[in-house]
Amino acid sequence: MGPRPLPEEHDHARTLVERLRGVHLEMVDAVLAGDGLERVAALAAGAASGPVAILVPRIGVAVAAPAGAAPAATLAALRRYVADRVKDRPAEVPEAVLAEVPIAAGDDVLGAVILIKTPTEAAEAPGAEAAEFLHLAAVASLTEVAVEEAKDEVEQNLRGSFLEDLRARPDLEPVEIVRRAGRLGCDLARGAVVLCAELSSDRPRHVVATIAGDHPGALAQHMEGRVYALLPATGGDDAAETTLAAARKLASRLQRHGTVGVSSFYADPAEFTRAIQEAELVLDVLRQSDAPIAEDIGQGTYRLLFRVLASHPEEVRAFYEDTVAAVVRYDDQYATDLVGTLEAYLEQNCNMNATAAAIYAHRHTVAYRLDRVRELAGLDPMQSEDRERLGLGLKAYRIIAPRLPK
Repeated sequence: MGPRPLPEEHDHARTLVERLRGVHLEMVDAVLAGDGLERVAALAAGAASGPVAILVPRIGVAVAAPAGAAPAATLAALRRYVADRVKDRPAEVPEAVLAEVPIAAGDDVLGAVILIKTPTEAAEAPGAEAAEFLHLAAVASLTEVAVEEAKDEVEQNLRGSFLEDLRARPDLEPVEIVRRAGRLGCDLARGAVVLCAELSSDRPRHVVATIAGDHPGALAQHMEGRVYALLPATGGDDAAETTLAAARKLASRLQRHGTVGVSSFYADPAEFTRAIQEAELVLDVLRQSDAPIAEDIGQGTYRLLFRVLASHPEEVRAFYEDTVAAVVRYDDQYATDLVGTLEAYLEQNCNMNATAAAIYAHRHTVAYRLDRVRELAGLDPMQSEDRERLGLGLKAYRIIAPRLPK
């Protein structure tokens, strides 16, 4: 048998256990009371008799206690170090690190609790007691992560439920729409633009975060393989123009992640279901379009057609049938390019020679094809009034083409 512990050692051990239990309970209470990891860091710093930093990239936390214990440069270095550790990348330990304990769930490292070296402190490792308190802070940090992720899951479910209702229920009362959005931090009282993105990258959370960061108060959610976002009105009297410009700028930024459709500005919450349909239509067209239509799709005539299609699809389909549908079907049946020739003719301001050069065909070939268009459509490309109807018919074709039977 070994030597029996001295009474003083026994008392010290019992006192340490009691301190650990007390600090642990305070840390858990701080997390559950919503005081956050700032309070946990302060408790750990007091117990370990040294400044403590807690860094959890997963929930965007980087705090240090006591206040001012870690200058901005030091905290930034610790951020980079922990971010590399979380991603399992090689990382050089910053000079400010005296001791650290990982915040981990199984093999998944989420962050770290770090005891910061002070300028007057020797570079000696801390005692076992200090390490115990760092471990307690790491456990409390895991609890904070769980709480935050549970909150996020609940909020995501609420956002998804709300956006699903908007998509499927045009009968929702405007007051109800504004009220439910307001509970989620999105003010739709002055109108909104809808954004719909189909991603080519596997980063929906990043896209949602980008939308929230770029457009204050935006409501975004990943649903059924697409990201939907309600972008509330910004600006004053020019809210429509300002919000739409901001939405297009955001869409341009998101294009590296996939294809993005943007609706018109809708001031009336009762029309938000139509706005979602319009954004989906724009997305469907962009996914199957070439560069010219991608550049023009946000402009006047196209935008008007999208709005009509979202509310009265039968009218756009009827106009298409009355103008260029027969030409499109002829091209499909005989592998000709009457539609392409007509488009080039209109784009070249009805100049036969310029059209022939644009499509690499003889002038007489252009004339023959345009004559076939006249026979099939009953509209003459040489007549100004008929040209306007044909041009509008081509635009209608481009936006409903993705939904035509193959």
